[in-house]
Amino acid sequence: MWILITVIAAALQTARTATQHRLRSLLSVSGAGFVRYVYGAPLSALAVLLAWSLGVTWPHIEARFWPTILGGGLAQILGTICLIRAFDARDFAVGTVFAKTEVVQVALFSWVLLGETLRWGGWIGAAVCMVGVALLATRGKRLTWVAVRQPAALFGLAAGGLLGLAAIGIRGATKALDGGPVVMHALLTLAVMNTMQTIVHGGYLVARERDQIRLSLVHWRSSAVVGVLSVCGSAGWALALALENAAKVRTLGQVELLFAFAVSRWVLHDRHSRAELMASALVAVGVLTVVVAG
Repeated sequence: MWILITVIAAALQTARTATQHRLRSLLSVSGAGFVRYVYGAPLSALAVLLAWSLGVTWPHIEARFWPTILGGGLAQILGTICLIRAFDARDFAVGTVFAKTEVVQVALFSWVLLGETLRWGGWIGAAVCMVGVALLATRGKRLTWVAVRQPAALFGLAAGGLLGLAAIGIRGATKALDGGPVVMHALLTLAVMNTMQTIVHGGYLVARERDQIRLSLVHWRSSAVVGVLSVCGSAGWALALALENAAKVRTLGQVELLFAFAVSRWVLHDRHSRAELMASALVAVGVLTVVVAG
């Protein structure tokens, strides 16, 4: 069951990011990121209320939950904006590949900040991933500093790092909840985070891009799809993690890269060279090696 749920969650996540990418024709980068939270928050809150009404135990919330989930939520806002910018700078599939270095970056953050080192297999995977990123950034041509610091690579890698920090924050927040089932922890964390993100990101838009709030409401049909896909995908990941250990779920979850290239090719009609495909495969192999052997 966890295999099917993980694949569905990965597909929903790919669909959500692709829909956000297509919203760029209607909204700004920040506006396209905002719709994920403003339409997702009511749905995630409804999911919590439904679980509670069915008798699911309400967890005890420790004080550290609030700053932890706020930090994770802010990192996710910035990571989502960087991801959309990476799509704009290159294309959907390549931006997704750069962002998928999240797994490697989280491992490196854990080593530097927490002293949690990788096993030798994990370091090999990290090295393979870095080679793949360099080749993808240069499109298989000569490696130069100018090529590596192109916008798609910089925004994509920034997205991976920020989304990795967001994952750490979300994980820390769920650990600050005591009692009740794991699924309720995930749903409550998601609802609180989405609500905070709506307030913070909405406040920014009111101050700097007020018209984007109006446009997100005018184009509610397309925008609401992002919120629905986001909540359903997050719920799917939470359920999969409740059924199986994280290493297996994260490994199978890399199927999202295949979905991204399928959407890029047949829905968005992007074209990729053989060098780009081989570099992307190296990144995928490196990420999988870190997850499995790290």
